[in-house]
Amino acid sequence: MLINLPNLLTLSRVVLIPVIVFVYYLVKPTDYGHFLAAVIFALASATDWLDGYLARKLNQMTPLGAFLDPVADKVIVAVALAMLVETYADPLLTVPAMVIIGREIVISALREWMAEMGKRASVAVSFLGKVKTTCQMISITGLLAFSLGTPLAYASLTLLYVAAVLTLWSMVIYIRAAWPELRG
Repeated sequence: MLINLPNLLTLSRVVLIPVIVFVYYLVKPTDYGHFLAAVIFALASATDWLDGYLARKLNQMTPLGAFLDPVADKVIVAVALAMLVETYADPLLTVPAMVIIGREIVISALREWMAEMGKRASVAVSFLGKVKTTCQMISITGLLAFSLGTPLAYASLTLLYVAAVLTLWSMVIYIRAAWPELRG
């Protein structure tokens, strides 16, 4: 079945991306626009865990879900990080955002290339990747909700650095797994 509950949850995450952008930019921060965007982002992030759990629990894994889930995750994170970098124009935020977005591009290209080689399983998602994603989602939610300079924003920024370190660590693991194929 192409459309099932897990796939609908994943699609809802994709649909919520422009809603987050709209609310973040068009609802005044003084009217809680950034906080509301953070709440929507957090709800969308929760669907990432829920769609995977339900797909496994209900035995409703589909090729569409396997494709769309990581795409939705990467796009929502990249869009949110781009909004934050644009808003604050602060190198302390820009550096981990560049690391996270850059890693996602590298690993996506690596997975695609490995799939063409018939070796996709050697660069499958790991537990470390799930921890990294959780750190990213929590930190981005906090950064969307609270202005830089506040204690909760600094805590969120610290967590973003943790996510960036985990991002680099998991990238090294993926590249090491693919290295025999990359060397040719």
